[in-house]
Amino acid sequence: MTVLVINCGSSSVKYQLVDTDATTPIAKGQVERIGSDGDGAVTDHAEALVRIAEEVASVLDRSGATLVAVGHRVVHGGGEYSAPEPITDDVLAAIERLAVLAPLHNPANALGIRAAMIAFPGVAQVAVFDTAFHETIPEANRTYAVPRGWQRDYGVRRYGFHGTSHAYVSREATAWLADHRGIAPGQAKVVVAHLGNGASACAVLGGRSVDTSMGLTPLPGLVMGTRSGDVDPAVFGHMDRAAGMSAPEVEAALNRDSGLLGLCGDADMRAVEHRADAGDRDAELALEVYTQRIRSTVGSYVATLGGLDALAFTAGIGENSVGIRRRVVDGLGVFGLTLDAARNGAAGGGIRPITTDASSVAALVIPTDEEGEIARQALAVVEATST
Repeated sequence: MTVLVINCGSSSVKYQLVDTDATTPIAKGQVERIGSDGDGAVTDHAEALVRIAEEVASVLDRSGATLVAVGHRVVHGGGEYSAPEPITDDVLAAIERLAVLAPLHNPANALGIRAAMIAFPGVAQVAVFDTAFHETIPEANRTYAVPRGWQRDYGVRRYGFHGTSHAYVSREATAWLADHRGIAPGQAKVVVAHLGNGASACAVLGGRSVDTSMGLTPLPGLVMGTRSGDVDPAVFGHMDRAAGMSAPEVEAALNRDSGLLGLCGDADMRAVEHRADAGDRDAELALEVYTQRIRSTVGSYVATLGGLDALAFTAGIGENSVGIRRRVVDGLGVFGLTLDAARNGAAGGGIRPITTDASSVAALVIPTDEEGEIARQALAVVEATST
């Protein structure tokens, strides 16, 4: 049996066909340049899903596998969804209504769902929400100190994102702690650092999210490739008065022109590290700002969790940057982390510790598997609704 995982963006659709027994991909690909001109471009998401359906049908014919569900990554559940949901007309309407909270993502997610329902008639469609894992965050940790009506009337609160990644990686970290440290899963205190072009941290206690760095939107928290992370919210008024910038202009700059790009002119961490190694001061400052934000966030989560058993690095930068991991862990020695330089620098896949055996807190590298997690959750929904 297989689950087709769809990750639909505004101008692209990524897909992965996942074997539900091994939770491994048997095919994957993407359709890009949706709505653009030129050779190879496709008109809309419906045409993109037709192409994907043809590719998937070919794989299924060769393998003899059965497609049991289509799992859709949906960015924002708006606090209404704390678990994956079979897609009904009401759920689809809610995804479209919640576009006010994720205008760059939810509309594209809805388009992909509508197109997939046509391309794969009769196959169960399941929405897996990025925000769902964080619905366990205590009220005090998700509530902003703003006028009370803002949350009631406009949904202004912390939601958090990268939920499928945080769910998968924290579960793997918890299992590692049980096997190697004898820590009961219900007691495990884990911080996950999902470090990619988008970046977020999550405090997980006994498998439940209790705090996370992103908020109402994916903008706040850690420094990212082009996103600022936390800034003084008064920057909106200041830039209006000082530069005549409107709120949408400031918001666009914080999302697209800030982060590593704003600090040193490069959004790609590999380029930033290369420049810093060559003595570029702007690049070095960018790395200092980037890693200091991570360390301070981890420190605050140690207080939230009442201790720490493991810090898990994941996503493109977290899994591959030896230097970023070193900078972060070396600055957290006060919490009981001692880096093993050889382990940190060694190549290899799978879960691996990068701290010494004597380190009281383990730092782990755990490759994320968001598609596999979406497939697992979608299959669970199908199995639950068929019994």
